[in-house]
Order: sequence, then structure tokens, then C-alpha cells
Amino acid sequence: MSGVRAARIRLLAGVTGALGATLMLRPEAVARASSGPDAVPRSWIVRVLGGRMLLQAAVQAARPDRRLVDAGVAVDASHSASMVALATFSRRYRRPASLSAAVAGVSTALGLACRTGRR
Repeated sequence: MSGVRAARIRLLAGVTGALGATLMLRPEAVARASSGPDAVPRSWIVRVLGGRMLLQAAVQAARPDRRLVDAGVAVDASHSASMVALATFSRRYRRPASLSAAVAGVSTALGLACRTGRR
């Protein structure tokens, strides 16, 4: 993997890790900011998502290779799809699920760009 590609992967991992850390450290604030007043997700759910993001970022930053990027893309795409399904079937959690789907979708797209980006 080229040095430029590895740097891009590490940059994405840094952003993902920072977001994951925020979700872990401030789950109530994130949940309230991303939700309507009657649909605030439980703090433990936000923390678990943040932990997953932080772990994924740490692994990708430590070893920015194509297989790990592919795995991260698959996890992010799966999360995005599951949140689209939740947003479709749950009026109550539509807003937080849609935001989570959007973040995971952007992460998927950026992961693919890092994976296939030119030197």
C-alpha cells in the first residue's frame, strides 16, 4: 500500500476514532442532539456504537491495509443498511437512525475512496 493511501486511511481512522470517542464519552449529549424529545436512544446503545467505531479506527490506524479497510467498509455498510431499516419501520427512532445511517454511509464511501484512491 502506498504511503499516501496509508495516510488517507489513518486520517479517516482519526476522524472515525474522534467521533467514536465522543459517542463513548458523551452519549447522553449525542443522543439528545440527534433525536426528537420523545425518541432519545439509550446511552448504552450510543456507547456501544462509539466503542465499535473507536475499535475499528484503532485497528485501521495501526494497520492500514486493504483487507482491514474492506472489513471496515463492510461493517459500515451493514450498519448503514440496518439503520435505514430502523428508520423505515420506526417513526419514533427515524431521526437518530437516519443520522446514524448517513454517518455510516459517508464512512463507507470514504473507506472505498481510501481503498481505491490513486497515488
